[in-house]
Amino acid sequence: MPATGHAGEENGIVGMGQAPIEKKTGFSHLIAAATYSAAGARRLLGEAAFRHELIAFVVAMVIFTVVGASFFQYVAMAILFLLMVAFEALNTAIEEIVDRVSPEISEMGKHSKDLGSFAVFCLIVANAGFAGYVVISSFL
Repeated sequence: MPATGHAGEENGIVGMGQAPIEKKTGFSHLIAAATYSAAGARRLLGEAAFRHELIAFVVAMVIFTVVGASFFQYVAMAILFLLMVAFEALNTAIEEIVDRVSPEISEMGKHSKDLGSFAVFCLIVANAGFAGYVVISSFL
């Protein structure tokens, strides 16, 4: 069988004898990209860690309201949260790829997952540190 660069149909990818997928352009590309992003967001909602981070963000926003945070502080917190969401999504993608490619326990797979987890942890610390700063500075 000649190599075509296509995986089997079981992976949801075009197989031999099928027409290649046409790339969308213009407005239809925008709609397709939004659909893929929405699917990613739904997948991320399946992660308990993300749901905890989302709850923490909502709690922080309520506390910001109570302490009278500035508009800039709300915006900075929202940006930090969006960065954390992005890193959580990338970490989840890394975990899924490692589990698919190397379902057995391996040192390289463990390192990949640990590094992704550490990246998310750094942003959790940044979010918590900024939220703590806003709350503490409101009392000074």
